[in-house]
Formats: sequence, C-alpha cells, structure tokens
Amino acid sequence: MAEEWILFGAQADDPCRLKTADALTAYVDEIGFLPLFRNAIPGFSVEERTLAYDWWCGDARRDPWEWRRILASRGEVAYGKFFDGKAGFISKAWLPYFSNARRDGYDFDALWDEGKAPIRQKKIMDCFAHGEELFSHETRRTAGFGKDGEKNFEGTVTALQMQLYLVIRDFRQKVSRAGNPYGWHLAVYTMPETIWGYDLLASAYGEKPAASRERIFRHMRDVYPIASEEALRKMLG
Repeated sequence: MAEEWILFGAQADDPCRLKTADALTAYVDEIGFLPLFRNAIPGFSVEERTLAYDWWCGDARRDPWEWRRILASRGEVAYGKFFDGKAGFISKAWLPYFSNARRDGYDFDALWDEGKAPIRQKKIMDCFAHGEELFSHETRRTAGFGKDGEKNFEGTVTALQMQLYLVIRDFRQKVSRAGNPYGWHLAVYTMPETIWGYDLLASAYGEKPAASRERIFRHMRDVYPIASEEALRKMLG
C-alpha cells in the first residue's frame, strides 16, 4: 500500500496565509529562514502557511511546489536542504551567519586542506570550482559517482548543502540536441558564492562560528518561543 502524505495547510480565511511566490519571498526576508515542510516547530514551514490543496496543482500562481522553483531561480533568497537535511529557504541577510556557523569558519578548500572533508565531498566540490551550474545527474557523473565509483551521492550533496557549500540554483528541464526542453524540471546545483559573491558569504567570518549559531538560535527563540531546545537543535543544526 502506498504511503499517504497528509499536508497540514492553513485555512483559506487565514489572514497570514501566503498566496503567491512574491509573498513567500517577502515572508522569508521578514522571518529570516523557513523550511518547506512541517517539522517539530509548529508553524515553522511553508506548508503550514499555504493551502493544502494548492500543492502539486501545477499552477505556478498558487502552487507552493512551483514557488520553490521560482524562488531558487530568482536568487533573491537561498534554497536548498538546510534544515535537518530537508529543504527550505534562507534570506540573504541571514545567509552569512548560516555560512559561518555551518562551515565552522572554513571555506571548502581550507576544510579539505585541514583534512576535515571526505574525498566524496572534494570530488563534488571540484565540479564547481569555476562557477559552474550543473544538473544533479551531471554532478553525479562528473564527480565519479555510480556503480563502479563513489557511493552515497545524495547524502554527500545534502551534507554540502547543510554546510552551505552548495545550494539549489534552479530547477530546469533537459534540452534536446535540437534545442528543445523536455522532461521534468531537475535540480541544478552551484556554490552560493557563484550567485551572491564571496564577500556576502564571508561577511560574518569576523565573528566566531559559535556566536553565529547563538545569533540564529536567539532569533528563533524570539520568533518561535513555542519551540523546544531539542526541536531548535534538530532543525538548525
């Protein structure tokens, strides 16, 4: 029997309900960061602020699943698997603090030089050394993952997103030799520095990573005082 996925959406008459991709962008900028789906912190998700029956309707004007593609492609906020390995958004204002906290103050090259990164991460990050934007399947192939190569591609890419070394830049269709797009929209990865520049990503490096982590936690305690410390640690890392 197929597993049933139940969405916990907002009521239609909820004045706080998000109705458009623009409204979601504005809310992420206001709140700072937001997971896509419901989690251990009540109300802390796109799911709980949208209509359940709008999801996967295919109408980009009202479908939150389509909004994630729109927001990722615009580059006004960051999108990726940032919250306990699950997808969500981070505003540009908070991106430096997440970068500093999650990277523990290390750019990836420095992390590798210090022996703190596994070879699987190194092979993936080498694919983006010159500002490339690559489909997931292109990244997998170029980095040498597959039947006779490295294993656990999805887990490694998720870890790199959690550390803010990679983000999802867009969701695009493949293009045929004739130049025609076809098939599903697939994730495209890149380094956040490629979109927003090194100066933004490194702008919080002047404070200790622990201070950035506490800044993030303090903000969450202010905005979602109902959240338990256990839930905060789980979602924010």
